[in-house]
Amino acid sequence: MSIAGSTGPEAGAERSAPVISAALAGCTILLPVDRRAGELTAALERHGAAVRLAPALTIVPHIDDEELIARSRALIAEPPDIVVVTTGVGFRGWTEAVDEAGLLEEFLGAIRPAQIVARGPKARGAIQQAGLSADWVAESETAAELEEFLLAEGVAGKRIAVQHHGSGADGLDEAFESAGADVVSLTIYRWGPPPDLAVVRRSVIAASAGEYDAILFTSAPGAQEWLGAADILQVLPAMRAHARAGRLLMAAVGPITAGPLRAAGFEPLIPDRGRLGSLVRAVVTYFGGGQAPGIRTSAGRLELRSAGVVLDGRHIPLSRVGLDILAALVDAQGAIVSREELQGALPRSVSNPHAVEVAVARVREALGVPDLIKTVVKRGYRLNVYEDDETPPPA
Repeated sequence: MSIAGSTGPEAGAERSAPVISAALAGCTILLPVDRRAGELTAALERHGAAVRLAPALTIVPHIDDEELIARSRALIAEPPDIVVVTTGVGFRGWTEAVDEAGLLEEFLGAIRPAQIVARGPKARGAIQQAGLSADWVAESETAAELEEFLLAEGVAGKRIAVQHHGSGADGLDEAFESAGADVVSLTIYRWGPPPDLAVVRRSVIAASAGEYDAILFTSAPGAQEWLGAADILQVLPAMRAHARAGRLLMAAVGPITAGPLRAAGFEPLIPDRGRLGSLVRAVVTYFGGGQAPGIRTSAGRLELRSAGVVLDGRHIPLSRVGLDILAALVDAQGAIVSREELQGALPRSVSNPHAVEVAVARVREALGVPDLIKTVVKRGYRLNVYEDDETPPPA
């Protein structure tokens, strides 16, 4: 089931910035994310990608949450010794909530003298945006490192404010309380259900059918929910097969987000830094820098994409039938593929014995290199490839 031409929530945002490279030309990329999806979409489209959206979760803010404001008032009345910031979006939401309640100056004044620790660079950035300074940052971006640091320093008798992420289950409250701390726990936003479950289901089916080149994840809960939908529809094995064949790239913004993907049997691409910009650059480098699987042919390097191929650096659109035929020839690595085998790439309704010849002829015409696909008389077809140690003739 294709959602490539959809205009609903899963469709890509309307392009608002010029294309700056063709590194992702022919790539269809799925974003099962809610937060900052527009920013990610624009960044990927600037490199030629077609982007589809299928948010697996939504962020439900606590702007009007009475309990959050009550606990913030308690921190103003009895300031904390330590403030733990686990997410940038959560800390910004917290300051927005207290600002809405008219408490921002008092709130900042109460926590400014405290030791402020951050779970990663994004949390530190939000702290700095509020005019404060982080005293320590967990570079691994894990709650475990943050917990280990504070327990090593000693928290007995100290008042600790812990701002949690959407799922809230990081074990920090229990660890600090067991060590003798007075913990004030604050969850600034929650993860809610997807805006459209049908869109999520269509996206996992499309992924299992090979309609995406990459899927980018920006949160562990979002990855868990999207993979859960795939598990329910029993399409994870097909996705894993596409990933093993190099036809589906799973990418995660950081090691925490990568956790559910690894548990589901994938080896995700993870950028060096946990930033959305770094994630985009890693994906651009993968497809545009020769890291994606390819094969050396008489016409140059050939890489498959969900919407066609990249041949000698040039994207060539192909129909689904044409792509399936070429994929069978690529998988054979230059060996002969019989007409009967290629018949399997055609729609079941097509039983004409000459249908394969017609389909191959159309692929040749689209590629513009007639001798790239060789006809082996009475046996089938093969791709004109070069061995790794073979030098192509001069152009």
